[in-house]
Order: sequence, then C-alpha cells, then structure tokens
Amino acid sequence: MPAPPPGHPILRMTDVGRDYGDRTILRSVNLTLSRAECLAVTGPNGSGKSTLLRLATGRERPTSGEVLFDGVPVNEDDPAVRGRLAAVMDAASFYPDLTVREHLMFVALAHGLSRAAAEAVARALADHRLTEHADVLPDALSSGQTQQALLAAAFLRPHDLLVLDEPEQRLDTAARAALARRLRAHKAAGAAILLVTHHDDVAAAVADRVLDLADLSEAAGA
Repeated sequence: MPAPPPGHPILRMTDVGRDYGDRTILRSVNLTLSRAECLAVTGPNGSGKSTLLRLATGRERPTSGEVLFDGVPVNEDDPAVRGRLAAVMDAASFYPDLTVREHLMFVALAHGLSRAAAEAVARALADHRLTEHADVLPDALSSGQTQQALLAAAFLRPHDLLVLDEPEQRLDTAARAALARRLRAHKAAGAAILLVTHHDDVAAAVADRVLDLADLSEAAGA
C-alpha cells in the first residue's frame, strides 16, 4: 500500500457511530485527516475521545458508518496498516522481561530499521531522557518515564499516521514542550497526527484543527 500524496486524506470517517449495548458513545462523526496535518480531539470525560481513536486504528469497528485508512476499511491486523500507523494508547504494551533498550530495539528491528536500529534506539533514548534508564525493566520506570518510553517506541516506527491518546499525560512542562516540538517535526516530515489532549498548550502548538466532541453531542441532542 503506497503512501498517499500530500493533501490526500489518509484517514476518513463518514457518519461514524459507536454503541455499547443501548448506550451511544459516538454519533455521526465525520472527519478527514491528510498527511502533514494534525487534528486535535477534545471534549469532557465520557464524550468518546478514546473510542474515536480505537476506531481510527481499527481496534474497534463502528456500529454505523465507515472508517477508511488510505481509502480502504481500517484493519488493525492488516500488515499494510500496521506498517504505516503508530499509536500510543495503552500503557501496558511493554514486554515485561525486556529492558527499555531491548524493547525499543525489538520495535526498530521489527519495522525494518536493520543496521540503523542501534543508532535510532540510542537517539530515541536520548530524545526521551531515558538513556540512564535504558537497561532497566519497565516496572522500574516512573509513570513519566513509562510515558516517554511509549512515545519513543511509537516514534521509532515508520508511520504515515500517528494516533496519540493524551501523549502529554504524566509529563512535566519541559517534557510537554519537547513533545510538541517533536510532533511538529513529524508533521513537517509528512506524518498525519490524530491527537487527544487535555492541554491547550499542546493543541495550540501542534494542531491545525480541533474537533470538540462536546459540540457533536450537543448537536445530536438538539
């Protein structure tokens, strides 16, 4: 699956809804996201932000409507999708018996970095202030360090689309600013970014557009 040209929507949701039993979480969501563009998703707790991201990555299927990745229904198990989409959504996604360095090396090798893997991992550790913690197991990391390791693993992967659920959580002010700079760099390099955030400074620094799910809920109830 070749990468789409600039301006071509890499992600499209059309009239997407998601129900859990008799409870409607999302209704009639429409969005497009192209390369080199960032869409920030905001809204109160329970408005469906994380559900929207799970739909975008193919981890869940919509109850109604369709979610397309580069023009085809998104499927998390499709190797063509997995090779082009990176996400930070689950803090429990480490191999417990691998050190931070080993986990990042596994990710790098699994995604084809081969001879460049060691250099890329060393750079990722330094960028995320993890060099001194490279040889410890995930359980030994603080919550902020865990978040940095999750981000490092995502950024190591080749990606046309980054899907990030509150990537700034548990990061201090300096780390949030560094994250915003890194996201702007990835966007400038052509990545599309779908971002849930509760921090206005992160959204203002990175996002081209903002989708407030509270507005959708109000419109649906009108």
